[in-house]
Amino acid sequence: MKVFKFGGASVKDAAGVRNVSKIISEYKDNDLVVVVSAMGKTTNLLETLVKAHFNSWDETFGIFEEFKQFHIDISSDLFGGPDNVPAPVMSLFAEVEKKLKQPPSLLFDFEYDQIICFGELISSQILSSYLESIHLSNRWIDIRASLRTDDKFREASVNWKWTEMLIQNTFQFSEHHMYITQGFIGSTVTNLTTSLGREGSDFTAAILASLLNAESVTIWKDVPGVLNADPKVFTDTVLLKELSYREAIEMTYSGAQVIHPKTMKPLYNKSIPLYVRSFVHPEPQGTIIHHVDHTLELTPVYIVKGNQVLLTFSPYDFSFITSDDIARVFSMMSKHNLKVNMVQQSAIDLSLLVDAPELGLETMVLDMRKDYEVKYNTGLRLITIRHYTNEKIEELTRDSKIYIEQYSRRTAKIAVK
Repeated sequence: MKVFKFGGASVKDAAGVRNVSKIISEYKDNDLVVVVSAMGKTTNLLETLVKAHFNSWDETFGIFEEFKQFHIDISSDLFGGPDNVPAPVMSLFAEVEKKLKQPPSLLFDFEYDQIICFGELISSQILSSYLESIHLSNRWIDIRASLRTDDKFREASVNWKWTEMLIQNTFQFSEHHMYITQGFIGSTVTNLTTSLGREGSDFTAAILASLLNAESVTIWKDVPGVLNADPKVFTDTVLLKELSYREAIEMTYSGAQVIHPKTMKPLYNKSIPLYVRSFVHPEPQGTIIHHVDHTLELTPVYIVKGNQVLLTFSPYDFSFITSDDIARVFSMMSKHNLKVNMVQQSAIDLSLLVDAPELGLETMVLDMRKDYEVKYNTGLRLITIRHYTNEKIEELTRDSKIYIEQYSRRTAKIAVK
């Protein structure tokens, strides 16, 4: 059994859905689970819709109509006109509209998850219906009924005990040999929708593969595989044909967006190989990520992550930074859901480089200043170089002001402006 994951770029329009279906048809003799993301950039549009609904903006239903029409246009192309939009898709639109007519709760993250899920649900329904129309039999599954989580909305953790039992009961290949489902979303044990973090569809594919003991996972992208840099930023990128799980984890944790950071652990634990291949040119193998028992000679890999904030904490009484201070500051980071990318300590300063918070920094800093003097710099970029060379460091930091830097055996991390 294989698990395929198709991201939003692969199903951004009707031509994309047809292309994905053609790729799937090449594997019709295999047991297959297909995980689908929201179409194109609709997650961004739904995020705007969530904000509009939560803040009672007049534009709320205009944004919803834009979302709805986008999918109707794709469905019309695939099924021969707007009157032929699949009934399950129309039912999902009705669910969104009903939700928007109800007043929101006071918890933004909760409201986010209850609306954002419809991108994946509708996308997967359209793909499933189109596959049926070209005689590729499949069963559509609402993954929320099987993938159970805690109630930390927007960043839920998997309840592995419940999920394992429900997944194995749902995905049985005696009657159906192809399942179409969603990435990124799940639900609590009380059936409240949750999400696994932005771009979490890769993680969903890994969860399913691990619990179903899949032969492999393939993530289909608009690039030929894992590259040593973002081709949207750099022109001289190199395809990395083979990576170890460890190398892939280091890259994704540092900000490489080709794979979700949580994807590796379930696959590593079951020794399931992960392929990253191109849906544009599906013939080549692309990149394989697996157990490696030999030394890999890798070219320097560079990752640029923007929108960083450098926070520096100093005790008011001029005392040394202790382990108690570190624990207290990290507790603040957890309280405010800040992702820490670098840590550096001196005698009386503790500096952390974090992703800029979505809802602004000033309120958080005021809260932190109850215990420490806090200084901060915004608008920084974090440059991470795996297998670095002095020449590459010089090239990537030229004409930039360096704020903080760290070097280990294989990795250089430099925050610049």
